[in-house]
Amino acid sequence: MINTLHIKNIGIIDEISIDLNSGFNVLTGETGAGKTLIIDSLEILAGGRFSKDMIRKGENYSFVEMSVSNNNNEDIILSREININGKNLCKINGRMVTVAELKNFMAKILDIHGQHDNQSLLNSNVHIKLLDKYAGSNLKKLKLDYLEKYNKYKRLKDEILKNYGDDKEKQRKLDLLRYQSKEIEEASLTKGEEEKLEEKKKKILNAEKLSKNLSIAENEILNISTDSITSAIKALEKIEDINCQYKDIAEKVRSIYYDLEDIGRSLSSYSEDIYFDDREIEEVESRLNLISSMKRKYGNDIEEILKYKEEVEKEIYEIENLEEYTNKLKADLQKLQSEMIDICKQMHQIREKVSNILAKEIEKDLIDLEMKNTKFKVNIDYNETYEFTENGQEKIEFLIMTNIGEEFKPLTKIASGGEMSRIMLAIKKVLADVDEVETLVFDEIDTGISGIAGSKVAEKMKEIAKTHQIICVTHLATIAAKGDNNYYINKEVTNGKTKTNVYLLKDNKLVEEIARIASGEITKVSMQYAKELISKTY
Repeated sequence: MINTLHIKNIGIIDEISIDLNSGFNVLTGETGAGKTLIIDSLEILAGGRFSKDMIRKGENYSFVEMSVSNNNNEDIILSREININGKNLCKINGRMVTVAELKNFMAKILDIHGQHDNQSLLNSNVHIKLLDKYAGSNLKKLKLDYLEKYNKYKRLKDEILKNYGDDKEKQRKLDLLRYQSKEIEEASLTKGEEEKLEEKKKKILNAEKLSKNLSIAENEILNISTDSITSAIKALEKIEDINCQYKDIAEKVRSIYYDLEDIGRSLSSYSEDIYFDDREIEEVESRLNLISSMKRKYGNDIEEILKYKEEVEKEIYEIENLEEYTNKLKADLQKLQSEMIDICKQMHQIREKVSNILAKEIEKDLIDLEMKNTKFKVNIDYNETYEFTENGQEKIEFLIMTNIGEEFKPLTKIASGGEMSRIMLAIKKVLADVDEVETLVFDEIDTGISGIAGSKVAEKMKEIAKTHQIICVTHLATIAAKGDNNYYINKEVTNGKTKTNVYLLKDNKLVEEIARIASGEITKVSMQYAKELISKTY
């Protein structure tokens, strides 16, 4: 459930915060006050697209933040900031996420029915998604398994269709790949080789400097009087049993003596290693030049070059054994197709079973919404010979009959704006009963509706609000009067700038707003009518 929505710098909205509640939340106000901008803000936070034109004039960014509580009563803070340069910053509980991650997370929290969603209902591709949503977890599990196989199926088909051209083109490709493989092979590269060569080159180029300073260091160490140190050790050994401090000092002096001997031997060994001739530096330079040349052609480092060689050899094998390789892919594809067909059958059986239940539930709600003679049907066209799609091997379309004796027709053929709004509400109502999404948003669901139909829509939304949080933008008094929480959105001009304000309406202010919506003005008659609407229970 959404607890608080904070919006900054979107359209005419300067900065507002709305504390929302459970149940039926209604947003009203005059045209252009910013009601739709609030819905737009919810869509932005749900991972929707954003236009730079939405950033408030004179500002560099827009910001939307929401506090929600999940089923475990845990508070979650979600936010999205969009800069005028296009940079997106999305966060969930302070952790930065991608827009896609935010979208996936919000899909479990929020379902928005905007002004244009009725049009999506005219698209039959949407119908199968709605049916599958109603079918629930059993179909969802099957569909996930199917989608995994479907993606593999597409990859296999692409691989089979992979074209190396005619024989001449295939031979040219093979010649190039073989040359590359041989060149890398003959280079005999090993991991870490370049770093060792660079270190050796550095020593060669600094041989004189190394030799001179190692010699100086060795001589100085040797010039330290070992006799003096030996005498000091003997003197301390004579008194070390008197006090432990003397014993510790004696140990330290002995350690210094041994360390000096060890250092002297090391310096002598290092000095002996500092010898390089011109041939050796030429070999190192030549090897580094070869590695540099290979890097320009095949990768950023030796590891990448060796990996590229593996890929080249794999492709050589595929071309040389193309027929055998293709036959193996075709066998894999055939086996996969058989598995997919089996899953498609299972999905079809579930869809066929739940389609009748869904149709009856929607019909029931349409009757409640003053579409009394309406019949609803889910038409399923399934055939094992159909090409695989991400939804299986069947096409689904919602059909409707609004008058007795007529034929079932697609929604595009019969539904008016008001009918479409009620059909969508009926579908949302049925899906809400099986959906885990807690908050449903409706932006002007009352399009094309008035009179009794409006009252029925209000009744249906009030019913949904018993189990879900509803946020609804409306222009109908019959709907607004049923709100559990009513918010009035207005705009005002201050210092030459327009800004949006939000007020939670109570008591007489609520009656005045319902009266204004009902008749366009606040009079004794409209106030009395508003009171009657508010007091009317369903």
